[in-house]
Amino acid sequence: MLQEGIDEYIASLSTKDQGRAETNANTIVAYRNDLNQACAYFTRQGIESWQYVTRAHIASYLLEMHDEQAYRPTTIARKLASLKTYFRYLRARGSISVDIIEGLNAPRIQKEPPQILSQEQVANLFRQVALDSPAGIRDMAMLHLLYATGMRVSELVALNLEHVDLAQATVVCAGRNGKNKRERVLPLSSLALDQIKNYLQGPRQRLIQHHPGEQALFVNHHGERLTRQGFWLIIKGYARQVNIQGITPHMLRHSFAILMLQNGMELRSVQELLGHAHIATTQVYSQLARETAKTTV
Repeated sequence: MLQEGIDEYIASLSTKDQGRAETNANTIVAYRNDLNQACAYFTRQGIESWQYVTRAHIASYLLEMHDEQAYRPTTIARKLASLKTYFRYLRARGSISVDIIEGLNAPRIQKEPPQILSQEQVANLFRQVALDSPAGIRDMAMLHLLYATGMRVSELVALNLEHVDLAQATVVCAGRNGKNKRERVLPLSSLALDQIKNYLQGPRQRLIQHHPGEQALFVNHHGERLTRQGFWLIIKGYARQVNIQGITPHMLRHSFAILMLQNGMELRSVQELLGHAHIATTQVYSQLARETAKTTV
């Protein structure tokens, strides 16, 4: 059966199979989501085993993602890459006799500029947060923290209480595994600092009442560490209220970078704050900052 094969594959990723290091937990989650989606599609086509999946089925699946679901080429390419890895696994195990995906090209990917939010959109987004509940106060603290520091969402949800220094108005960001392992000490704006203090002065305690020992800075309604997926649902909900289409959690990070450059910060300093290993990664914001400034004059 299709799902059983995926479940066995995902389980194998969590072990040191054939001497390989354990796969990053976020990568495993991404593989599972991508493969479960493909599994659902092939099941709807009446396919009961991976050995019956043909190249035509794969092409039809890619077409549906593009035409029906309006996925970006980058997203389709990632999902195809997940399938390619899975089919190599099936071929190595002898579950299929021929790897029909091998050599199949991903859709052509055009390098798109970072998508950002205007300062007005950011303000409208923040205005949707109701501060009459612990969850709302938490959300406001998270949004201000992201917009004030430019940290990644994965870094935000990985923060513990010990990483925030209220007296110094700083937060220690460990960086993302595999990208930048060097710690960054990021300054907090007065607004972000106030919102974090407000969250810590009671609302967080109410959220963790069933998990009083939880060390995560931001927790869900169960009192456990908030996940990236949980944050995504939160920000998507607020964006829907103000009709901001196609929002992603990374947009606040991009918007932070543009704002810093427009306020006169040097590119190297922005690179340090964002935790980019290479200046070329940060340079993509320079042209966009100039173009954005022209449209607001």
